[in-house]
Parts: sequence; C-alpha cells; structure tokens
Amino acid sequence: MVNLVAVILSVLSICSLAYSCAPSDRAALIAIKAALNEPYFGIFKSWTGPDCCKNWYGVSCDPEVHRVADINLRGESEDPIFEKAHRTGYMNGTISRAICQLNRLSSLTIADWKGISGTIPPCITSLPFLRIVDLIGNKLTGELPADIGRLSRLTVLNVADNQLTGRLPRSLTNLSSLMHLDLRNNLFRGTIPRNFGKLRMLSRALLSRNRLQGQIPNSISYIYRLSDLDLSLNRLSGTIPPSLGKMPILATLNLDGNNISGTIPPTLLNSRIGTLNLSKNALEGNIPDTFGATSYFMVLDLSYNQLKGGIPKSILSATFIGHFDVSHNHLCGPIPVGSPFDHLEASSFVYNDCLCGKPLREC
Repeated sequence: MVNLVAVILSVLSICSLAYSCAPSDRAALIAIKAALNEPYFGIFKSWTGPDCCKNWYGVSCDPEVHRVADINLRGESEDPIFEKAHRTGYMNGTISRAICQLNRLSSLTIADWKGISGTIPPCITSLPFLRIVDLIGNKLTGELPADIGRLSRLTVLNVADNQLTGRLPRSLTNLSSLMHLDLRNNLFRGTIPRNFGKLRMLSRALLSRNRLQGQIPNSISYIYRLSDLDLSLNRLSGTIPPSLGKMPILATLNLDGNNISGTIPPTLLNSRIGTLNLSKNALEGNIPDTFGATSYFMVLDLSYNQLKGGIPKSILSATFIGHFDVSHNHLCGPIPVGSPFDHLEASSFVYNDCLCGKPLREC
C-alpha cells in the first residue's frame, strides 16, 4: 500500500513538472526581473513559485509545449492594478539579454514605462517565433539590431518614443511579414532604404520626428496594402514621387516639416488620400487643378510653402474638404465661392501675396 502511494505521488509529481514552465524559461524571467525596477505596483511580486506559466503577471505560455510565448508589460494599461491606483506605471532598469533564452517567445511588449534605458539586446534576432516587438515609450538608446531582418515572422515593430540612433538597418526590408512599423520620435539618421517597397505586407509606416535625409523612395508605391505613411518632421529633400497618389489604399500622407521641393504631383489631389499634409516644405509652382469627385479630404494642408498662382476652381468639385490651409504662400486671386470655403476662417488664407474674397477682404 505504501509503495502504491509512493508511485501515485511520483506520477503526480512528474505530471506537475510536465505541465509547468520549463526551468530555463523560469531562470530567464528571473534574470529579466532582476534587471528591472518597478517601485509602485509590485507587479513582479507575482513572479514567484515554480510555474512561470501560472499567475505570473504579464507572462503567457503556449498551452501545448508549456514554454513562455508572450511577455506583455505595459505601463499605460487598463489593468485593474493601474485603474485602482489612478496612475500610469513607471519602471527603470534595462532589458536583459536573458530575453533571448526564451526561444519560443512570440510577443515581446515592454512599453510605456518612461524610464527603461540601455539598448535593445541584439540577440533578439535569434528568436525564430518572434512576431511582435513593442518597446514604445521608454528611454532606449543605441541602434536597431543590424540583422533584424532575420525575424521572418515579425508583424509589428514598434520602438517609437525612445532615443534610438544610427541608420535604418539594410536588413529591415527583409521583414517580409511586417505589417506595422513605428519608429517615430527617435534620433534615426541617414536615408530611407531605396528598396523600402519590399515590405509588401506593410499597412502603417510611421517614421516621423527623426533625422532622416535624402529622397522619398519611389518603391514605397509598390506597397499595395499601405494606408498610413508618416514621414513628417525629418530632413527629407528632393521631390514627391507622383506614384504615391496612385496607391490604392493610401489614406494618410504626412510629409510636413521637411525640405521637400519641386511641385505638388497632380495625382495627390485626385486620389484616395483623405489626410494630406505637405506644410512647411519648399514646394513651388501652382496648386494642380485636378480636384474631382474622388477628392475627399479631412485635412488638406499646403501652408508654409512657396506656392503661387490661384486656388484652382476644380476644388469646388471635391466631394468634401474639412480642414484646409494654404496660408504663408505666394497665392493670388479670388478665393472660390461655395463649399468648403463658406465655413473656413481667414487664418486658412493669410500671408499670401494677393488672395481676396471671403473670408478675406473683398476683391
């Protein structure tokens, strides 16, 4: 009888170990915890016990292989811990290289903690199952890993609002599954890769508030699924590729705050783009007289350029124009009468050479 009980206890022990997390995963998480300091909520107090797949805050495991698959630690969260305290989180420290020992990791989110510094461990490019990297809203420095293109399953790369530097890695364009790219508000320099259009699955490309230079690659127009392109507040120069206006899904195009020159491609004004911001550049020439029934702009901002001529009459054929701004140019002539001009204020037209008519002075 005693032997039978011993056998049963042994079997139960073996089953328990089989359905708990791998010891190597637990050790890696403990090392990750040791490199971070979260002083307010005590979320790492749950990272105790032998089974890291059970009730460890922000940790999820694959139910079949019982390996850590997801780390989801977000400082701006709707979790009851944050709601009860009526505050967002703060965490400092660094992201440990031990993260790379979690070789079944699919999703890595350590975001919006404001105080996490150090670099992105280059070894993350060795994680074959990685699909999501979300490190937005920290104080990370250094460069993107040079061989980040090895992450063939990556669909989301979000490192916005950090202090990352260096050039965009050449291998970036090898991320054939990438759908969401957010590099905003960093210190990236150099040019946008000429073959950026290889990212055929991309739907959002957000690269604003960096120090990027050079021309806008024409290959971007090859990205059939792209709906949101934000290259604003960089140091880009050259002209706007007319092919951007022929993209079938592109709805938002922000190029404001650069050194872009040349004329406005006519294709942009009779396209599917609904938010078009070309302000604060060095664009010249006339506003193309190519508005039509497909022109539907929630925002059309052409202010702070060197545009001349008049406001084209075809703009009256646009289906809708919400916010419209052509101030701080060299435009001249009468402001068209009718929608959308009957609801616009004078600030949309001021500081031109000789525009006239409502809401400005009479012609």
